[in-house]
Amino acid sequence: MPRSREENERIRRLAMDNIGTAAMECFLERGYHAVSIDEIARRAGVSKGLLYNYYQGKEGLLAEIVQTRVNEIASVMEAASSSGSPRDCLLKIIEGALDHIARNPKAYRFFLHLQTQPEEDEVLSKYSRRLNREMSRQYELQCEIFERMQAKDPKLRSLYFSSALHGLMFLMSIYPGYPVEAMKEEMIRDFC
Repeated sequence: MPRSREENERIRRLAMDNIGTAAMECFLERGYHAVSIDEIARRAGVSKGLLYNYYQGKEGLLAEIVQTRVNEIASVMEAASSSGSPRDCLLKIIEGALDHIARNPKAYRFFLHLQTQPEEDEVLSKYSRRLNREMSRQYELQCEIFERMQAKDPKLRSLYFSSALHGLMFLMSIYPGYPVEAMKEEMIRDFC
C-alpha cells in the first residue's frame, strides 16, 4: 500500500531535520566554510543526492536552518502575545525559550556562534543579521509587555530580562546538570 501524502511529508520533514542537525554540528565543530556537503551528508546518514533534493547547496541549507530558528522565535513570541496578562506573556517566553534549549542545546550554541561572526564574512553575516533582526523584534514585543506591567523603564527592563534569559540559555547549552528548574523559578520570581 502506498504511503499517504501526510506520511511522505512526515518522512521528508524528519530527513530535513536530521540534515539540519548534522549541518549545525559540523558547522560548530569545524566552521561553516571548512565543512563540505559530503561531510554533512555522511553525518546525517543520507546520500549527497538526497541532501541536494532538499537544499540548494550549503548556503541553502544554512538559510533554511536560520529561517527555522526565526520561525521558532516568532512562534514563541506569538504564543506569548496571545496569552493575556503580561505575567502570562513572560511565562510563555521563559518556558518557550528554555524548552527549546532543553530539546537541542547545540542549536542554541550554533545560533550564538553564528550571531557573533565577523561582519566581513558576507555569507555568515547575512544570516547573522537575519537572526538579529528577529531578536530586535522580540525585544520590542517584550518592551510592550513591560509597558503593560507599568515598569519604571520598560526598555531597560526588557534588556535585563533578555540578558538573564540568554544567560540562562547559554549556561543550559554548555553545562550538563545545570539547575534549569531552579533558575527558571528565579526568573519567574524576578520578572513575573
